[in-house]
Amino acid sequence: MRVSRGSLLPAGGRRMSPPCHTSALLLVFVALAVAGAEQSEERSCDVVGDESSESQTERALLKKLEPLSHMRFNVTVEKGKTENYVYNFRVCREVNSTSHDFGGLVQTDRQNGKTTVIGRINETQVFNGSDWIMLIYKGGDSYGRHCSGEKRRAVIMISCKRGVTASSFSIISEEREKEQECFYLFEMDSSVACPAENSHLSVGSILLITFVSLIAVYIIGGFLYQRLIVGAKGMEQIPHFAFWQDLGNLVADGCDFVCRSKPRNAPAAYRGVGDDQLGEESEERDDHLLPM
Repeated sequence: MRVSRGSLLPAGGRRMSPPCHTSALLLVFVALAVAGAEQSEERSCDVVGDESSESQTERALLKKLEPLSHMRFNVTVEKGKTENYVYNFRVCREVNSTSHDFGGLVQTDRQNGKTTVIGRINETQVFNGSDWIMLIYKGGDSYGRHCSGEKRRAVIMISCKRGVTASSFSIISEEREKEQECFYLFEMDSSVACPAENSHLSVGSILLITFVSLIAVYIIGGFLYQRLIVGAKGMEQIPHFAFWQDLGNLVADGCDFVCRSKPRNAPAAYRGVGDDQLGEESEERDDHLLPM
């Protein structure tokens, strides 16, 4: 039986028209694109508990940490010949997004390449103080012989350091000698943990700035008014020139009135010498001094 090209029919005996065929292909491409976008979208921190139980403070802190989410941090620890580890850390992101293990802080043994998840971002706790933020990843891989086999936990102390986005990531200690509540403690510096800077201007400074601004407006505005509206020239362009000219006399009079220690009608302590008290001097009073 010979079948010519284009004679194949879908089930039902109806041939699919070209517009329908194009629409179906578009739908397939859109579905694939959406699926790829969902896979490529990185997971973020999920606070322990129901979403409805998250407080406004926790949401605000997670938002505050977002500038660090695109950065990767690592530190190497060597203890003799038996322990040689690299700790990889990301803020509210998976260290290895392809593994889909929610690992936010992962330990890698440099001797055999074994990886251990210390804490997962889907079990996050976050709280803060005046100049620090504490980020906790819980739900890590279980201990073997330590800590009663409980799951590992990473505690990251982010301290305030202005002018630095992030630096000095390091491990402080690993507490694994207890029966429970064991943890790995890390620290780093970042400006995101710093409180908002308040204005350093005091009330007096604000009043002084306001006063100087008003004086500047008075002088400049008065000068322009005197020159452009009144048509004054020279020193007359100074606003209220006559008042400022007499200000010195007014201040002197005020000081004389306030600071004078004697009554105004008190006689003077001395008497002046008038012209009428001076006798006529002889024109020849120095004649005897002249040389002969």
